[in-house]
Amino acid sequence: MRERTEYPAGVPCWVDTAQPDPEAAAAFYGGLFGWEFDDRTPAGMPGRYLVAEIRGRSVAAIASQVAGTAPAPAWSTYVAVDSADDAVERAVAAGGSVLMDPADVSDAGRVAVIADSDGATIGLWQAKAVIGAHLVNEPGTWNFSELNTRDPEGAAAFYGAVFGWETVTVDIPEGVFSMFRMPGYGDHLEALDPGLRERQAADGAPEGFEDTVAWLLPMTEGRHPEGTPPHWSITFAVDDADAAAERAERLGGTVLMPPFDAPWVRMTVLRDPQGAVFTASKYTPPS
Repeated sequence: MRERTEYPAGVPCWVDTAQPDPEAAAAFYGGLFGWEFDDRTPAGMPGRYLVAEIRGRSVAAIASQVAGTAPAPAWSTYVAVDSADDAVERAVAAGGSVLMDPADVSDAGRVAVIADSDGATIGLWQAKAVIGAHLVNEPGTWNFSELNTRDPEGAAAFYGAVFGWETVTVDIPEGVFSMFRMPGYGDHLEALDPGLRERQAADGAPEGFEDTVAWLLPMTEGRHPEGTPPHWSITFAVDDADAAAERAERLGGTVLMPPFDAPWVRMTVLRDPQGAVFTASKYTPPS
């Protein structure tokens, strides 16, 4: 995938995690993914904001956890919007709530944080000087975000109203999957990476997959312990899921789900030393 220079409105564009000890988190993720870090803490902001880079291009960030926020570190997803203020209004009208009012981040952009109608938290990013991640979908970078919810129908209505997403359920031999799609996003990707649709079709991707912006995962007792709140999770691409699991353990992380095969991927679920959970996934197209 070529370097990103813009994100259409309605497309997830950035991920970060707030950690009690950002320097220790940087050591873990640097060792796991080969990230280098640039301290881009805005003037007057408490704590630190360390932007992770590969080949000098931004891929994610690690922030200091602010006192009074959620006690358990987690990864957050941000969606590109034309106007953070307008998106917040749509979210409230659709039954969501505002966790952080729109605010300017120097000349980088304007940010807000909302909770959907089921309580899952997601960020909004109105880009100015900073678009979000420059590199995605290659080893060591963010691959996908997934909504884990107990109310799929409500989620479909909420995210459709706020971002214009369509919800599509695909039935393939390996199982039934639900996707959030942003109509027209595939045209943007095809212009950025000619031949993308043809390659995806050759690998057996369902029709319209190029418009997919996120996964929709119904929460079940088997996959989520009782009391787990609805949430967004994220997946990073790796070149070897088994090696990533071994490396995470050596660096002080925990393997929650050992590497296993799923449609088109081999993946493992990991927890970093301070508690943030994420998935590491190797793309394995059918032969």
